[in-house]
Amino acid sequence: MAKKFSCIVAVCENRGIGIKGDLPWKLKQELKYFSRTTKKVEDANKRNAVIMGRKTYFGVPESKRPLPDRLNIVLTRNSSAYTFPPDVLVCGSLQEALDKLDTTSYGTDIENIWVVGGNSVYKEAMESDRCYRVYLTEVKQRFDCDAFFPEMPKTFVVVENDADIPTDVQEENGIQYEYKIYENKI
Repeated sequence: MAKKFSCIVAVCENRGIGIKGDLPWKLKQELKYFSRTTKKVEDANKRNAVIMGRKTYFGVPESKRPLPDRLNIVLTRNSSAYTFPPDVLVCGSLQEALDKLDTTSYGTDIENIWVVGGNSVYKEAMESDRCYRVYLTEVKQRFDCDAFFPEMPKTFVVVENDADIPTDVQEENGIQYEYKIYENKI
């Protein structure tokens, strides 16, 4: 059976998610939340997959990529123009990545699939009937951005946070943010 997947993203008040290939804010605890959430598995013999666009992958500091303890899947239509480590799966589209996880050995040890950016990958993901949830961090401030999170389809509604996710407003470096989960009610 085809696995559902979730998106995870931090978004500021003007729907911004990035600038010049980087995050517009410095929120160390929020990055730890991202890492913990995308690594979390119930079966210790499994790991998670993170699917991202090429710009998102290269926006990760070189020392931190590929993201550890997860299968990194990078989407690009021009894979021959870039060099990726052998343990990174390169696919031409989100659908190709999902198909490989469904039908090849890549998916045998995968517990959860996470879409982690950027804009066009999020848009395509949320239009898929396999998109189960969006784990959205609301950064309660405006930032100068050149990458933006697309409008969320109306089929996504706020649900209660998972037990290990704080429900109160967080604050770091004078920036407030809040964790929310949207679930696709199709």
